Amino acid sequence: MEKQRLNSMTRYAMAFILALAFVACKDGGEHHDNDSGDSRDGEHEVEHVERETEKAKSVAQEIQELKDAGFQIFEYIDEKTGDTVIMKQYFMAFLKRGENRSQSKEEADSLQALHMAHLGRMYELGYADISGPFGDDGDLRGVTIYNVPTLQMADSLANMDPSVKAGRLAIEVKPWWAAQGFPLR
Repeated sequence: MEKQRLNSMTRYAMAFILALAFVACKDGGEHHDNDSGDSRDGEHEVEHVERETEKAKSVAQEIQELKDAGFQIFEYIDEKTGDTVIMKQYFMAFLKRGENRSQSKEEADSLQALHMAHLGRMYELGYADISGPFGDDGDLRGVTIYNVPTLQMADSLANMDPSVKAGRLAIEVKPWWAAQGFPLR
């Protein structure tokens, strides 16, 4: 199995290198004399091909690492940049108003502090990428985006929240696809 993965990655890298070599030789193999007699243009082309080859290796390696970790992914080529975009499945946990909202102010404040500590811990451990409340006072209270391989893992982590355990909040987790590494604007 591991040998098949390596062979697949090697074929991907070789195909990419051949494509780059073809593009680099797009002038039909004609030799153009450099007016200055300098060989820098050729050096720049070699450096460009080497950079693109490294980028292809790192993308292929990143894809393989995500798959090995159990993440669901697919990739596509951005038409404008020519870059490979990796789409990855994340899990969005919606925090809803729970059935047990009868806590005293002290209990509610304590649960809120524990809730915030839980979310901070999820972020520090790399399980959650972003969390925040909604800006109204509706039944939907907030959202956390979990960066984990499975729905079961996201659900388990979300249900570890002390406010959820106390019934003050309830959780609904949905799979969500986004481009890996793209920032919020």
